[in-house]
Amino acid sequence: MTTLTTASGCPTLDARSARTRTAPATHVTPQGAAWLASASARPHGTLALWQARPGLPATLPCGVAFDVVNVPLVPGRRILDLLRTEGPGSGPVAVHRGRMLLFTAPGTAHRLPALLAWEEWGASRSAPAPLCHGRGDAVTVPPLSAAPASSRWVVAPEAREPWLPGPEALLWAFVRAARTAAPTGPGDIDFSSADPPANVFLVSKRR
Repeated sequence: MTTLTTASGCPTLDARSARTRTAPATHVTPQGAAWLASASARPHGTLALWQARPGLPATLPCGVAFDVVNVPLVPGRRILDLLRTEGPGSGPVAVHRGRMLLFTAPGTAHRLPALLAWEEWGASRSAPAPLCHGRGDAVTVPPLSAAPASSRWVVAPEAREPWLPGPEALLWAFVRAARTAAPTGPGDIDFSSADPPANVFLVSKRR
């Protein structure tokens, strides 16, 4: 079992601080929408549908533009905080029916479970094993516009080619989150909603 102290590919402290000082967007920009649509078989048709009905969620395939790591809200919040404050930053992040969806680099869904197994990740950990969605899977993403709903963006995509964390950065954040797990305090940011935990994705398979 290895001991991780830093996330792979961390930028300089100044660059990281600049990233974390900026509040994440909750509304998808046109460039972010183009990136999301690039995952579909018909990007122009997907964009046209969103322009006509921006309040609709969409189902997109993983493994081309992004993979998705799917975790419960509480450990997901700790992982996101660590990525943004101590690690290399996060990619887009969404909440959907009581789960947090971390958009990651393609290939992460295949590699991350093996890295967690190497770390002896099991039932004794305070954070459960994630659901990893990659090539062959499809996920439901929130509407483009911000809305107080069970499906919403926490960190909305803003760029045509957003930076996405890879499996090493996610492994670092998972291990740190498990080691520093603590009860939620009154000052903690609450990303939760009244929605019960659910099987949240329309997927062809799960790992």
